[in-house]
Amino acid sequence: MSTISRYLYTVMLFWMVSGVHAQPTDEEDLSLVYGDEDFVTIATGKRQPLGRAPAVASVVTAEDIKAIGATDLDQALESVPGLHVSNSHIGFNPIYTIRGIYSQYNPQVLVLINGIPITNLFQGDRNLIWGGMPVNNIARIEVIRGPGSAIYGADAFAGVINIITKTKEDINGTELGARGGSFDTAEGWALHGGDWGGLDTAVSIQLRTTDGHKEIIDADAQTALDPLFPSPDVSLAPGPVNTQRDSLDTRVDLSRDNWRLRFGYQGRRDVGSGAGVAEALDPDSRYGSDRFNADLTYANPNFRKDWDVTTQLSFLYADQENIENLVLFPPGAFGGAFPDGMIGNPEVFERHWRLEASAFYTGFHKHRFRLGTGVKYGDLFNVKETKNYVLDPSGIPIPLGSLVDVSNFLPEEDRTNYYAFVQDEWSFAPDWDLTAGLRYDHYSDFGSTTNPRLALVWQTRYNLTTKLLYGRAFRAPSFAEEFNINNPVVLGNPDLDPETIDTVELAFSYLPTKDVSTGLNLFYYEMEDIIRFVQDAAAPSSTAQNTGRQTGHGLEWEAGWDVTKTLRLSGNYAFQRSTDEETDTDAGNAPENQLYARADWKFFPGWLFNTQANWVADRQRVHGDTRDEIDDYTLVDVTLRYKRKGGRWEFAASARNVFDEEVREPSLPPGLRIPNDLPLAGRNYFAEVRYQF
Repeated sequence: MSTISRYLYTVMLFWMVSGVHAQPTDEEDLSLVYGDEDFVTIATGKRQPLGRAPAVASVVTAEDIKAIGATDLDQALESVPGLHVSNSHIGFNPIYTIRGIYSQYNPQVLVLINGIPITNLFQGDRNLIWGGMPVNNIARIEVIRGPGSAIYGADAFAGVINIITKTKEDINGTELGARGGSFDTAEGWALHGGDWGGLDTAVSIQLRTTDGHKEIIDADAQTALDPLFPSPDVSLAPGPVNTQRDSLDTRVDLSRDNWRLRFGYQGRRDVGSGAGVAEALDPDSRYGSDRFNADLTYANPNFRKDWDVTTQLSFLYADQENIENLVLFPPGAFGGAFPDGMIGNPEVFERHWRLEASAFYTGFHKHRFRLGTGVKYGDLFNVKETKNYVLDPSGIPIPLGSLVDVSNFLPEEDRTNYYAFVQDEWSFAPDWDLTAGLRYDHYSDFGSTTNPRLALVWQTRYNLTTKLLYGRAFRAPSFAEEFNINNPVVLGNPDLDPETIDTVELAFSYLPTKDVSTGLNLFYYEMEDIIRFVQDAAAPSSTAQNTGRQTGHGLEWEAGWDVTKTLRLSGNYAFQRSTDEETDTDAGNAPENQLYARADWKFFPGWLFNTQANWVADRQRVHGDTRDEIDDYTLVDVTLRYKRKGGRWEFAASARNVFDEEVREPSLPPGLRIPNDLPLAGRNYFAEVRYQF
């Protein structure tokens, strides 16, 4: 049976099941339509029921995060259907792989904090020293799988992740907490929500230190180089990865009437390089980073009759610094030419300003219009680098004898983006809604782009919603892709076009009873002008080019069942197949099959037991990588939580990877650098305590 035939069969079966289900009572009908369904704001900018939102979206709440024992954002995101968190060899940074779209720096997924992008100009990612994000101050995470550029602009390509932090109402008092466990991890936090001088106030501070897991790399890039030189082997492999880090996260949220002012700081210190920047083990290097953000928002739903107006000014500062030298290859490398190791220390500093005004207008019958315009300015204002080598024309490193300031690998550039968007939500018939949107962006460095969206939502039955969606999105070239000029490995191309993607989706949301919910999403996409670094002729370097094309299709199914008042079962399954059309092979590295299952059991008053299992399977290599497919794995976690009704104390204990499964994420091709991929943590344990007053 062909893939298309399987999809059509699935759709027909879904409709048949929905059609023969028994009719509910009036009370059940109301519960199904207006019951406990979650809400999202990410789809249109306004709060909507999840099932009726004109997008394929998921929500992870603070309660979900606590129940599954997640201690970091990435652990919470693994529960989202069709989203897999892989890892880069640099710092083991997360790669959010959505629907088979995988890349090293992962610029194809837009991450927002309270609706504001945190994308960096240098690599187009969240910063090479992202260093994770603690979850204690997260109220909810909203995720769109699929394009979002018609609303959010650049990089809302494969998906959008919006992290919403807690307000006064979410905290409602003061909470103190501490957590400790494996890898010498210690964490403490304080949250407060209350009134201060007439202002609704929310304040959080979270500190964390960890040595990180020390899983072993059997062979690295230096292992392959050692046989080429007569000197003794100098590779540090077999040896542990370097995943330690210290973190400080603070946030302040002040609001009154129609005004809200927020500040945030994320500090990272002593961040390890993971498996090494050049995929050669580097146990002593240390990164550091400071990220400041601030935003002032005026939101008035009753600005004038039929007008709901929002204006926002925001600022983001981010840097990437080296606390200890980044050793690309270990001491003694290249036949002893580098007694202190081959060292390269790039550093970048950025600042971003954004001003946006938007308004909803409801003066036309059955229409809700949204109009908006804005400007973003990004400035890569400080670029530094020291290193102790240069490359000869054949690519062989030549020692300089000492560290030399060569702060010219990337020019200091800026980018201005002007944009405007329009959106119409039209209830043109009973049970039918059509959302149409269009956004125009003009960039000072690469030109203009226009991205539309269409979403037809049909309340097919009282308990069945059908959605037909189309969207186009783009990914802006990073400054490294455009402007690298003195990097010995990769060179920029100022003539790049943005990557684009067109996606069609068919989605169903079905509630057979008030205790059971399920959904099915089918998708197909085409990516064009993929930016890749192409090997230069007769040179050791590669230059960025628009050279790739990728297509993908698949499905995502999710379900939840309240078996009893004390037991809930939920889970999801995702299948995708992505093809590199240039080589007619699998795009590689992303799982074709994912299965997530979760059980929450309130087995005694005040006690909650959670277990979850995550199966990741069928990850193929990219074209030209002759290694075997990456091994499948199943992770099982358990969490036990206790809080007496009305009590102030709360206790929890978690075990992750209970069966000590060997888990590996793909290393870069061709596989000669780290042949056996990147090992993730084995079995580990955590315990926590919270006190509220």
